[in-house]
Amino acid sequence: MRLHVADHPLVAHKLTALRDKSTDSPTFRRLADELVTLLAYEATRDVRVEPVDIVTPVCPTTGVRLSAPKPIVVPILRAGLGMLDGMVRLLPTAEVGFLGMLRDEHTLQAMTYATRLPEDLSGRQCFVLDPMLATGGTLAAAIQFLFDRGADDVTAICLLAAPEGVDLLKSKFGQDAPVSVVTASLDERLNEHGYIVPGLGDAGDRLYGVVS
Repeated sequence: MRLHVADHPLVAHKLTALRDKSTDSPTFRRLADELVTLLAYEATRDVRVEPVDIVTPVCPTTGVRLSAPKPIVVPILRAGLGMLDGMVRLLPTAEVGFLGMLRDEHTLQAMTYATRLPEDLSGRQCFVLDPMLATGGTLAAAIQFLFDRGADDVTAICLLAAPEGVDLLKSKFGQDAPVSVVTASLDERLNEHGYIVPGLGDAGDRLYGVVS
């Protein structure tokens, strides 16, 4: 498993504004969208391409295009939806699937409640969108779900990560697994409620407001 923490002043600038509790939901959504595009640039460095011959206004040349089968972007509902636009802006031809998962606040275990994905993901590169890698249970379950359907390369894009979540993924999938995590920050720790410290709070609530 590979962990990549984006080291860029614009990433740090936008993340600081996201952390600020005074940032309202519309601003939070815009900043998250912009930050995801920056992270997606890092996450797609190894996206698979193939050569293609084209003709420019000057002469023929050879370039590259995304290989088939195309990559698939998988936001984890609901908070992952707030990252989707920023991702597909960079990969507009990618296919999009959805995976609904909830974390039980008492056991901290992930439960799947909805899926909208191809039954066969053989040979597919998958980009999973999940704002917070906290305990790691939800993301680990999502990655295993994709591998069980045949995916052979999974990259998770997270706004923040906690050491506990990273350690769980390493323990579950091993150092050599085709799993990558790209994040804007590896934070200090989890608190007693399973929230990232210093973190930014509940990403879903801050994106969409509290649903009562």
